[in-house]
Amino acid sequence: MASHMLPEGFVDFDMFVFGSMLLVGGLLGFFLNFISMLAFLNVKQLRTPSNFFVFSLALADLGLSCNGLISAYTSYLRYWPFGPEGCQIHAFQGLLSILLGISFLGAVAWDRYHVYCTKQKMFWSTSLTMSSIMWILGVLWAALPLPFIGWGVFDFEPMHVGCTLDYTRGDRGYITYMMTLTVLYLAFPLLIIHTSYSSIYTYFKKIHNFKFNTGLPVKMLLLCWGPYAIMCFYACFENTKVLSPKLRMVLPVLAKLSPISNAVLYAYTNEFYRGGIWQFLTGQRQVDKKN
Repeated sequence: MASHMLPEGFVDFDMFVFGSMLLVGGLLGFFLNFISMLAFLNVKQLRTPSNFFVFSLALADLGLSCNGLISAYTSYLRYWPFGPEGCQIHAFQGLLSILLGISFLGAVAWDRYHVYCTKQKMFWSTSLTMSSIMWILGVLWAALPLPFIGWGVFDFEPMHVGCTLDYTRGDRGYITYMMTLTVLYLAFPLLIIHTSYSSIYTYFKKIHNFKFNTGLPVKMLLLCWGPYAIMCFYACFENTKVLSPKLRMVLPVLAKLSPISNAVLYAYTNEFYRGGIWQFLTGQRQVDKKN
């Protein structure tokens, strides 16, 4: 077997540890979201316009889990075997999954606000239109750093076993792209999620019946993506190469664990959706409850 030089700042043990984290997180995220999607497709009671947002979130997270599994595989190989074109595809697919995932987190929050606070019913036309728009915009924004457009650049992560937006350059293209992306795909969805669940909390408090923890969605989003987003934003002003390569690798690995928390939070702890998953797995139907 050919010998490959390890990236600077990493030893064989680091490659194994990070690879194992990506493997376990990727497999668990894939399994949880795949079951959630199959339940939606096979259980008639789950196939509602509102749950289509949960299904779409699971689909996006399934993509991010697959992205992490590819990095896990190459971590065990100790090198990237797919060439520069594979790097661009891997980075595009990962960024697309991230943008779609965060978008659908906002969509789920917006829908739940209407379910509990305004009592407005979601229609399939609305759900499908919103989902289509989010997919089109996600593909557009994820494609911008590709070589044929070049607003931002895709390159290897510090461990050279996966590819992402190159935040080490800090040039004008990166700064303008990252600033715009931060506003559209972090600040704006975060505002929607926060205001939606704050309104739901007020409603729950009024009726003295808290159906779920309204503070968890914002906390989990910030926990998974906050540190990585801060580093990418920091790169707009300072050279991130002064940071430890291991630290710069930990942050995206942490973010790639978000499919696990999203699946648990939006499918498996949702009483209605959980009942559908149980019915899919066992064939036993639980008492119907509204989402």
